[in-house]
Amino acid sequence: MKRAAKVTAVATLSALALAACGAAPEDDSSSADGADNSDFKACMVSDAGGFDDKSFNESGKRGLDAASDELGIETQTAESQANADYAPNITNLVSEGCDMIVTVGFLLATATGDAATDNPDTEFAIVDSTAQDADGNPIELDNVKPLSFDTAQASYLAGYVAAGMSETGTVATYGGLQIPTVTIFMDGFVDGVAKYNEDNGTDVKTLGWDKEAQNGSFVGNFEDQAQGQQLTQTFIEQGADVVLPVAGPVGLGTLAAARDADGVSVIWVDSDGVETNPDYSDIILTSVMKGIDAGVQDVITTGVNDEFSNEAYVGTLENEGVGLAPFHDFEETVPQELKDQVDAIKQEIIDGSIVVESPSAP
Repeated sequence: MKRAAKVTAVATLSALALAACGAAPEDDSSSADGADNSDFKACMVSDAGGFDDKSFNESGKRGLDAASDELGIETQTAESQANADYAPNITNLVSEGCDMIVTVGFLLATATGDAATDNPDTEFAIVDSTAQDADGNPIELDNVKPLSFDTAQASYLAGYVAAGMSETGTVATYGGLQIPTVTIFMDGFVDGVAKYNEDNGTDVKTLGWDKEAQNGSFVGNFEDQAQGQQLTQTFIEQGADVVLPVAGPVGLGTLAAARDADGVSVIWVDSDGVETNPDYSDIILTSVMKGIDAGVQDVITTGVNDEFSNEAYVGTLENEGVGLAPFHDFEETVPQELKDQVDAIKQEIIDGSIVVESPSAP
């Protein structure tokens, strides 16, 4: 339906779709002065964490907003409150005449695959996954572009930093749900700690994740901050003084637990935690970032320019799709020797001397 006239039937479909169980989309229409792209409509469906999760949903929304500001397009969003909202929210946006729909998160993979199959004239992009069929098998569709990120590479650096900064010799990580886009962080983190031990003759231990067995500690959702706080307190009682929560808003519970403890720091994920959680800047050591916002803005731009492709995008250290945030308040605390080691390892990952492996790698 790209740049096509919206037929009368759309209004009828819209009324029917909005009666479904999904949340009604929010109209974020805007256009830049002098732009001529106002006939292109880009839309976005969040995961259950919502667009103010201080993490990946919020990063995706920033990319949508940036595309709106730069290109002068119309935008619309639908915020999911639960898994049951995914399919209805996407259906609602299709009926609203969206030219491109970006779905944010692995859990929307099947709903995205179903909608893209049923609506071949609508372009889709999905963050952190490929489209999937009803059985959860990846499928390749001409109108779906996967936006994936090899966060194990950046988490490897974070694990190295965590091990180098730990005073207790124990660090920890946990996840929201045991899904590939979560465990990939944990795999890289564990391997980074192991690399630090190998390089420096230390024995820093990692709680919360056994990479070889692929099992560990999970909250079971991305919303329960109290449970994240409790789990983090358990890690602290076991001696951990650096914690990596891969759990979206649940990580706010980790920040609270670290604030109440002495000498405990946190490594954030997806976005720069100091920018999204400035009140906790004194305990956020660094963040494992992925350029979701830039990826979203880029794929929308290709849609506006009639250059959309279903070729998968994979963010890496080399193309700066993933990386570590600055140390901010810890800039003077992190030893220069450790910074130099991390820089050297980053380059070795980029040139292939070090291969960071994860069963969940895109």
